[in-house]
Amino acid sequence: MRSIEAHNLTKRYRIGDHWRPTLREGLSLRRSDQVAHEFWALRGVSFTVDEGEALGLIGRNGAGKTTLLKILARITEPTAGTARMRGRVGALLEVGTGFHPELSGRDNIYLNGGILGMKRVEIRKRFDQIVEFAGVEKFIDTPVKRYSSGMYLRLAFAVAAHVEPDVVVVDEVLAVGDADFQRKCLGKMSDFAREGRTVIFVSHDLGAIAQMCKRAVWLEDGVIQYDGSTTRSIEKYLAARGRRVPQVEFPLDEGKQVQLLSVGLTDQAGAPVDAPPRDKAFVVRLRFLARERVGGLDVGVYVVTARGIRVLDERWSDHGESAASANGTGVWELSVLIPPVLAAADYTVGVSISSPYQTFLDEEVLSFRIWPRPDDRRELIERNRVVQPPVEWRLESRSPIDGAFG
Repeated sequence: MRSIEAHNLTKRYRIGDHWRPTLREGLSLRRSDQVAHEFWALRGVSFTVDEGEALGLIGRNGAGKTTLLKILARITEPTAGTARMRGRVGALLEVGTGFHPELSGRDNIYLNGGILGMKRVEIRKRFDQIVEFAGVEKFIDTPVKRYSSGMYLRLAFAVAAHVEPDVVVVDEVLAVGDADFQRKCLGKMSDFAREGRTVIFVSHDLGAIAQMCKRAVWLEDGVIQYDGSTTRSIEKYLAARGRRVPQVEFPLDEGKQVQLLSVGLTDQAGAPVDAPPRDKAFVVRLRFLARERVGGLDVGVYVVTARGIRVLDERWSDHGESAASANGTGVWELSVLIPPVLAAADYTVGVSISSPYQTFLDEEVLSFRIWPRPDDRRELIERNRVVQPPVEWRLESRSPIDGAFG
């Protein structure tokens, strides 16, 4: 049975006095859209999802993913087309919407639960589970305006996750909280899928998409580029996003508070390289511009395989010099040395720039290939593995035990 049916969904925003784009929508506006005073977030999107199926939705920032989810969750209406959903819909979109800062965590659980469609008796039944999941037991009677951003988001997600809908629409929940809580979020999403609920899951963590979903839709500029197996969707998406050149430059955008200027690969001597050899280290170099002071500014660099597995994910704040040293304006340069541990294969470099309260950029920007050594045998190259560190084998002869051979 079909759980979701979308036919020719189109969404047009008119830019002017009566509409202001969100940050995500504003970052995706093209110059041609601005001249025409229109922004087409979706263009003729059609697909179906069977009952009990988990569907991944992938694409860069501004591709139309959130707009599509808002239409499916009946938060916004399409300009054209129809969307039919069967059963109760639970949307985990803009986490925290409906929380009142002056109310305690306890009161906000009842308030937000009611907004999400739960009856008071249902909320009371799940209250302890929600509080335990969020990890805010000691602060449950404290006004949420005194919560840290992490506590606030954890509680908001915990409430939304304990609604028991037939269809679950999830947008970037793995960005909530610390690493431990992110694992709990993914576990909850997996529970939804195992329980036979229909799930539409959006995440920039392609590994999580591959883990949860057998099928994925790749959306770009409001149009479906591919709808099929998750592995194939991720491969096509990464191939299109990556540009196999030593360096990528990005145009200046006066409207951005913080923006990426360039990303490139070099060898340790600083020479540009788009295909480093397997047995040599290489360097990811990037430049970014901060037009305004941003507290807690941090930069991440990650490497993704063609199957969407994130094999490296490093943040500037994790190592030595604090990212707070760039708490100012100007152009900043960063580099990270990648040791020779990756197997010969195709990869994509992604960059994230964020503060504790805002993500300025998080997307794949450059593709490259690790070349095998000249003496690597074909079976060695084709072996299915992610890392290939320079291990050493040693065989030492031993005298046979008396009588061991007859």
